[in-house]
Amino acid sequence: MLTQAVENLLNRGLPQSPRARELCAELTGRRLAIAIRGVARVLVESSGDALALRHENGAPAPVEAEVRGGPLSLMALAGADAQAVIQRGEVVIAGDTELAQKYRELALLLQPDIEEELSRLVGDATAHQLGRFARLALAWGRRAADTTVRNAAEYLAHERADLVPRAEADQFLRGVDRLRETVDRLEARILRLERRE
Repeated sequence: MLTQAVENLLNRGLPQSPRARELCAELTGRRLAIAIRGVARVLVESSGDALALRHENGAPAPVEAEVRGGPLSLMALAGADAQAVIQRGEVVIAGDTELAQKYRELALLLQPDIEEELSRLVGDATAHQLGRFARLALAWGRRAADTTVRNAAEYLAHERADLVPRAEADQFLRGVDRLRETVDRLEARILRLERRE
């Protein structure tokens, strides 16, 4: 049921974007699997003029590319730092990476406006207020998480001394770099002296 709702949302935006229609036509008959760790494996396939999403049951179907990761990591692919998510290994792409990239571009083009979709159910004013509330709640959540992480790091570094404070670590690393350079210069001098003999 959820895959059907997502499919409907994506296909509703398809006629409004020439690039999305072009990509959908290019991807005709090509299949991508999205393996959401601990949740499900969803198959995505283009018929040329629409996308079909199918929750996979049973044996894995053959696909040309597969994107695997946790739910939050997969959602992060829609953000600006998608490449960083992949480099950190939070999301793994197997198979045809170009195909996976085209499906990602298509998904970004078809990304529904949640506030607009909500306005169909509850009206414009209510949808706008709910969207505003959700944005404020997300911003507050991000600030709270950032503050919590900073406080925990400060506590572990200064109160418990389980972590090294950043300033001390930077100073130590600069000292290691200076020592390494000194050893390299000393080694070069020793080699020069050995060649003279």
